[in-house]
Amino acid sequence: MEILVVNPNTTASMTDKIRIAAEKVASAGTTITAVNPTTGPASIEGHYDGALAVPGLLAEIAKGEARHAAGHVIACFDDTGLDAARSLARAPVVGIGEAAFHVCSLIAGRFSVVTTLGRSIPIIEENLVKYGLATRCARVRAAEVPVLALEDAESDARRKIEAEIEAAKRDDRAEAIVLGCAGMVDLAADLSARFGLPVVDGVTAAVTLVESLARLGLRTSKHGGYASPLPKPR
Repeated sequence: MEILVVNPNTTASMTDKIRIAAEKVASAGTTITAVNPTTGPASIEGHYDGALAVPGLLAEIAKGEARHAAGHVIACFDDTGLDAARSLARAPVVGIGEAAFHVCSLIAGRFSVVTTLGRSIPIIEENLVKYGLATRCARVRAAEVPVLALEDAESDARRKIEAEIEAAKRDDRAEAIVLGCAGMVDLAADLSARFGLPVVDGVTAAVTLVESLARLGLRTSKHGGYASPLPKPR
């Protein structure tokens, strides 16, 4: 089966990092196609960037549907364009934020999220309420790291992320950590070993969930809110 993983920003180095992580957890016989739009924001940091990214994201989802991909992953922790993508697609669509929250709720009583910038906190908190998991989240923390700093080996991004995880263990009594950005995908295993608690990355969680949905033969419901778009005059 083919799983399409869409990084909604235009930074190809991040897309490649996402692809490598997705391929590591994909089952034998699953092909990961990782793409990003050619136009749109270089990173998604808040509502404005998210809105700009949606047209390119939906165009990539449409291409995947035309190829009969078995499922789609939206590799932005804000779950940018998720409802619109589900309306467009018949194959299951999973956002990495929703996937990470659900997976973490299965292995820990309470968790904290460590994301990039403070401007993303309201979006993440709203999503937690929408998904019914707000009471399981102790706190959403921001390391105040620009997304593209995660692509710079010389930045102090990792140090700041580690400081927030330490604070989450100490002050939030977090039993697990959710990494709140697709650009952190390569850090989860090392951080889990260092801090001695589960650290969940949404990319790998979403790929695993989409595979499971596809193997169960489940597709996006077209009865109600995710009904296919009606034709409109151009």
